[in-house]
Amino acid sequence: MKPPNPAPDGRVFLFLQGPHGPFFHALGRMLQASGAKVWRVGFNAGDRAFWFDKASYIPYRGTLQGWPTTLQKLIDLHGATDLVLYGDVRPIHAHAIKIAKAQGLRIHVFEEGYLRPWWVTYERDGSNGNSRLMELEIAQMQAALQRSATPAPPPPAHWGDMYQHVFYGAVYHWFVLFMNGRYRSFRPHRDIPVSQEFRLYFRRLMLMPFHRALRSWATTRVRRGGFPYHLVLLQLGHDSSVQAHSEFSSTTEFLIPVMEGFARGAPAHHHLVIKEHPLENHREPLHKRVREIARRLGIADRVHHVPGGKLARLMDHADSAVTINSTAGQQALWRGIPLRVFGRSVYDKPELVSHQPVEDFFAHPKPPDAKAYQAFRQFLLDTSQIPGGFYSRRGRRQILRRVVDRMLSPCDPYQSMLAESAANAPQLQIVE
Repeated sequence: MKPPNPAPDGRVFLFLQGPHGPFFHALGRMLQASGAKVWRVGFNAGDRAFWFDKASYIPYRGTLQGWPTTLQKLIDLHGATDLVLYGDVRPIHAHAIKIAKAQGLRIHVFEEGYLRPWWVTYERDGSNGNSRLMELEIAQMQAALQRSATPAPPPPAHWGDMYQHVFYGAVYHWFVLFMNGRYRSFRPHRDIPVSQEFRLYFRRLMLMPFHRALRSWATTRVRRGGFPYHLVLLQLGHDSSVQAHSEFSSTTEFLIPVMEGFARGAPAHHHLVIKEHPLENHREPLHKRVREIARRLGIADRVHHVPGGKLARLMDHADSAVTINSTAGQQALWRGIPLRVFGRSVYDKPELVSHQPVEDFFAHPKPPDAKAYQAFRQFLLDTSQIPGGFYSRRGRRQILRRVVDRMLSPCDPYQSMLAESAANAPQLQIVE
C-alpha cells in the first residue's frame, strides 16, 4: 500500500490512548488546523467512543505481543513523525515509546498535573519517574530562572472537573464492558477485570453525596481535635506512579511501615491522619486495613481515616506529611511542611524532601528549603505545567490554547527554558 501524502509541514501525529473523555479528539482537531496530519490508534470500544472522526481512526484488535510489529508498520505507512499518549508505563505505551525513540519520533506525553489540581503536565519522552526533571538539579533551575525573560503565568481558574472525571471514567468502562466485541484481544493495563472497574466507577459516581458527607464529618473531627497531627497522603494503589516508581504493589504495603514508624517515633500526644485519594474506589478495604494495623500497634485512638475530599483543610494545620510519590506532596512543600517520600518523584530533591528513617521523621521532621521549592515550582510553571483540565469543557479549552504550540516546537519545554537562559547569560568580554 502506498503511503499517503505527507502533511504540509511534514508533521504526522499518531495518537495512542488518552485520558477518559474527548480531550484527545479536541487536541487532534487543533493539530489538524495547524496543517498537521493526525491518526488515532484505538485498542477498545472506549477509545473508539471518544474519537469522533471515523476516517482517522485505526482499530488495533491484535494482542500485546503483536503490537510492536503493527506499530512499526503504522509508522512506516503513515510517515509518522510524532507519537502522542497519556501516561508512559502501561505496556502498550512502553512498547511504543521504545520503538518511537529508536525511529527518532518526537514523543509527547500527557499526565495529570505535577501541580494539581489546576494544571496538567506536558513533557517529551517520559513523565514522573521517567521525566527529564529527574536529571535536573535545583541549582540548574535557579540559574535558568535568573536568566530567563519568560513572564510568570497567570494563576489559573478553577475547572471543577472531579464529577466529569468520574463520569467519563464510568462511560469509558461501560463501552469496554458492553461494546467491546470487536476487540476481543484487548487486555486492560489494570490488574482487575473491566467489569469490576466499571462497577467501581459507577458505585463511586452514585455514592458521591454520601462520601461528601462522610469526609466532611471526618475532616471536621480532625480540625476540631486540638491535637498535633501528621498527614498521610494516599494514592490509588493501581496508579502507574505507585506500580512503576515505588517498591509497593498496594496501598496497604505502604501503610504498614508508615504506621509502624509513627508508633515508634511520634510523640505520644501526636495523631496520624490518613487521607484517601479523591478517586479511591476501594479495591482494597482501606478503612478496615487502617483499623486493623492501628489496633495491632496500640495506636487506634490516635489514627484517623478521611475518605478523600479536598486536601487544603487538612494540610494547613499538619506538622508533616508522608507519601509514596503523590503530586499532592507539592502542596506540603508549598506550605513549608516537612515531607517524607517512599518512591521516585520529580520533586525528590535533597533541598526539598526528607529521607530520614521513618521513626526519626515523625519525631523530628526536617522542613524543606523554601527558596529552593519556590524555584522548583516556578520552573515547572514556566515549562511543563499547563493551566487547564482534561475533563471539563473549560479546562480542555484552556489547555488547547497553549499546548499545541509547544507540541509543534522543535524543543521540549525543559530544553527551551535552559536554552533561553543560556542565550541570555552574560557573555565574558575579552579585552586585548
